[in-house]
Amino acid sequence: MLELSNNNELPAIPAKRYFTIGEISDLCGVKPHVLRYWEQEFTELSPVKRRGNRRYYQRHDVLIIRQIRSLLYEQGYTIGGAKAYLARDNAEDKSTQTKQLIRLMVAELEDILELLK
Repeated sequence: MLELSNNNELPAIPAKRYFTIGEISDLCGVKPHVLRYWEQEFTELSPVKRRGNRRYYQRHDVLIIRQIRSLLYEQGYTIGGAKAYLARDNAEDKSTQTKQLIRLMVAELEDILELLK
């Protein structure tokens, strides 16, 4: 997922629930217009929009933005390459979660089978 060594120069993420686009800009070292563009390009990035179409980002959005920043600015990925990397990363996470869920279900079914014996 996010490699922290690439983001050492960035400030720590405060313990808040929501962040404005200006705060995200400062936290991630990316200008607001770039963040708005990335929202269009990366489906993983979806801030909450409230009154007046104001964007409010959550902690997981900050982590995704930092990962995108690292891929594009530090590792030299193109937008398409970064999208593919994130899609592959998400697929691996979902695959792992699915496997864990299946193991849990099998264990529960085995417990039920023991109760029925």
